[in-house]
Amino acid sequence: MDIRRITDRYSVSPQIRPEDVPDLAEAGYTRVICNRPDSEVTGDETSAAIEAACAEAGLSFHVIPVGHAGMTADLIAQQREAIDTSDGPVLAYCRSGTRSCHVWALGRAGEMDPDEIIAAGARGGYDLTPMRETLGAIAQTRRD
Repeated sequence: MDIRRITDRYSVSPQIRPEDVPDLAEAGYTRVICNRPDSEVTGDETSAAIEAACAEAGLSFHVIPVGHAGMTADLIAQQREAIDTSDGPVLAYCRSGTRSCHVWALGRAGEMDPDEIIAAGARGGYDLTPMRETLGAIAQTRRD
């Protein structure tokens, strides 16, 4: 698994498999978020397969698919709530981890300075610099 830590409580990764879930539990994660639509995967990579493995390992599981139609305000709010209500560290995954990082970043706009968000993404290996203007606009909207 290629787990990339974004903050102390939030990490992202490319697609996981059911056999990865016990290692996530052992590493201290308490919640897994699937940001990958089932239409992109088959077999044991479906959200149902991962959810069953999470239940067996004692991890909570949320499906918040971010497809090619993009991220909506509702998806961003769902992701933020799933992170904020977790009892401990969260791992979110998609095909590469990028969507999971981006939806987190958009959810933190207005709470964190855009430069802090961009730096957190960079620590995980994601370039969020092109999002700077959007993060600033969202932050301004949330302040108004």
